[in-house]
Amino acid sequence: METSQRPPPHLAFSSSPAFATPLHPIPNAQAARPPPPPAFKPSIPTVLPILLPPPTLRPLAFRTFTKKHNLTLTSSALQALATFIGRHCGSAWREEGSGEKVLEEVAKLWKAEAGAVIVEDGEKLKMILKTLEGGMSGGRIGLAKTTSNLSRQSSFAFSHDNVVDLAAESHRPSLDGHRNSSFGMSKLQVEEEEEGEESGNDARAWLNVISAFQQPRLSYDVDKKHFTTLTSKPSLFPSASHKTTLFRERYHVIQQRLLRNEAFQTPSFGSGTTTSLARNGPLNEQRSYKLTPIANLLGRGGSSHLLLGMLAVAPAGTLALNDLSGSISLDLQHAKPIQGEDTAFFCPGMIVLVDGVYEEDWAGAGASGLGNTGGVGGTIGGRFVAFNISGPPVEKRNISLGIDLKSSEVGGGFGWVDFLGFGSERAVGSRMRRLEQRLLGPQAGEAGRQERGKMVVLAEVTLDRPETFAALRKVLDHYIRFPDEPPMTFLLMGNFTSTAAMAGASTGSIEYKEMFNELAAVLAEYPTLLRSSTWVFVPGDNDPWSSAFSAGAGAPVPRNSVPDVFTSRIKRAFATAKTEAGAGVKKEGIDGEAVWTSNPTRLSFFGPVHEVAVFRDDLSGRLRRNAVRMGQAVKPDDPAERTNGNSAVSQPSGDDDITMSGALPLPAESQMDTEGEDDFGTQEGKRIILSLLPQGTLSPFPLTTRPTHWDYSSALSLYPLPHALVLADADAPPFAVTFEGCHVINPGRLVGAGAGRRKKVQWMEYDVFGRRGVGRSEWVG
Repeated sequence: METSQRPPPHLAFSSSPAFATPLHPIPNAQAARPPPPPAFKPSIPTVLPILLPPPTLRPLAFRTFTKKHNLTLTSSALQALATFIGRHCGSAWREEGSGEKVLEEVAKLWKAEAGAVIVEDGEKLKMILKTLEGGMSGGRIGLAKTTSNLSRQSSFAFSHDNVVDLAAESHRPSLDGHRNSSFGMSKLQVEEEEEGEESGNDARAWLNVISAFQQPRLSYDVDKKHFTTLTSKPSLFPSASHKTTLFRERYHVIQQRLLRNEAFQTPSFGSGTTTSLARNGPLNEQRSYKLTPIANLLGRGGSSHLLLGMLAVAPAGTLALNDLSGSISLDLQHAKPIQGEDTAFFCPGMIVLVDGVYEEDWAGAGASGLGNTGGVGGTIGGRFVAFNISGPPVEKRNISLGIDLKSSEVGGGFGWVDFLGFGSERAVGSRMRRLEQRLLGPQAGEAGRQERGKMVVLAEVTLDRPETFAALRKVLDHYIRFPDEPPMTFLLMGNFTSTAAMAGASTGSIEYKEMFNELAAVLAEYPTLLRSSTWVFVPGDNDPWSSAFSAGAGAPVPRNSVPDVFTSRIKRAFATAKTEAGAGVKKEGIDGEAVWTSNPTRLSFFGPVHEVAVFRDDLSGRLRRNAVRMGQAVKPDDPAERTNGNSAVSQPSGDDDITMSGALPLPAESQMDTEGEDDFGTQEGKRIILSLLPQGTLSPFPLTTRPTHWDYSSALSLYPLPHALVLADADAPPFAVTFEGCHVINPGRLVGAGAGRRKKVQWMEYDVFGRRGVGRSEWVG
């Protein structure tokens, strides 16, 4: 008996009459399927573009940019914003408030990118509008993709045209800007994650070493009163015009810093202001001071003035004072430092404040001799007899950035400027402070706060001396006792050889490499420290390659790191230490590494929250060799004569010139905070600090004394003041002094003085969270 069988479902039935129709019904498979989607289904609401005139948008843009964010829009930028809002917001830009939200985000992102006060239509504005265009949906600001928990790893990067994938780029978390993420888009429906969840519990993940050749090249714009980023490609052989830019940049930065000082701002009400130049008045009397350009001294002989200029040596060999308007011969025979005797050095190349009297009828080299160009822009005839001299007042970091540490609010200043390339204070400052408090604060644990948050600083690690390796073992034995919480960073600074390498001396390339091979053998004995700490190596003037042509003299700064050809064995020691750990060892945090960087260099802890400047230079010896003599005509044993001499020139010659006196808030001893006793080393440290920090640069010398790469001079800037300055000076004794919020430490030589085989080992411990350095010393031998 024949039975009917169900055909396979994949077989198609034929319509030919030769085939019989099956007895069972054919299942309607098509009916179970959902209907196909329509050919066109708009998923994004469409917006009808309009032509928005710029005058219609001007009141709203003025209220948003100028009134709220203190920015100024140019006509071209207003035209670009009007075109963007009309195209993407449509006719409802005013009723729904979408146009105002777009302007608000553009202003915030402009500040987050350290834009100037004047908003111009350029590449930066186009990049911001291009980024916002991807987040516009239905005329409103949204997200280009449906990501509800967008974190920092997938944020927008405004410093480049593409989006950076941080997870694939590096194991280190990033902060801002190129900064691979941006914190300016806080209103774009982005819920930011907690910093600790993505960085772990290792504070070393937020340590960044910035070479001098990697720092952003900034220039102060006098017209905009703001720092701008130089986009031109730097060169080691730039044009001659860049040489004159060095002095102008330093002068403009110090001048704007000085004019924002309260002592140089004219009060609105003159009841408490005096025009008398008497120096014996009360110190609490309200005074205001005014600078006089050198060119304005012409025709004003016998008058008292306050000048701001750079000390220089004139072609005739006499001392002169230069500013942007001219030059004048300077007489320091009657001058005294306003801070007191033996408080600071004054060398050619430094910018100083000078109070004195202009003598027009003086026959000398400055009046009619060599170098006189006879008028404005050249050497002014006559001479300036100085009675008081001082460096410009130092400005604290929070004042420069315009932040209030108590309320964490950002006002004026340069809080939006990204000085290091890892985010500005306004963009990431508050978040990074919370992260620092969580990882290094008291709640991080007693061991983590005391040992893990430390940086060990060793200077003058001369590897050609046998006692150096014994001293290095002594230091490492001190920290191997804490295997669970080793120091965060070891900072080793040169000179790594006592004589100039490859300069015709006994130290050649082979001998120099053997020194680092011996250092690698010593470091291999401490694999725990190699796996758990960051080792930073900073060269000195005797290290290659600059030592090959400088022969131990002052090499041009900034100088590059030690070449890799000499450091391969040390890198192998770090790789071996990681391999020997084994798969069974549980490792938290990131692996240790060796970083070979430039001189000077910067260390950034948690972005802009903590900046440490590192510079290896024999600064004290250079200051002593180049310091000018002053006060030869003043008898120190007769104070009455000095008082009478000063009062003789204290009569005003006009209503607009007021000289400085003791009431001027210049660096004083009371502003110093020292660690330990006020011994000889601390006194020497105070003199160096009072000479260096007011200049706002690491090299306040002429190019003939200390050569400088012109296009990289911004890497030597000390404005704003860093939180800490590691000044490795082998000629100066160790010290740790805090001045105007900047903690300056000098570790001295690693192997100090000693008798016979017994040598003193000295170094510094810097507490990252407490921001204080403590000197350590032991005996070896």
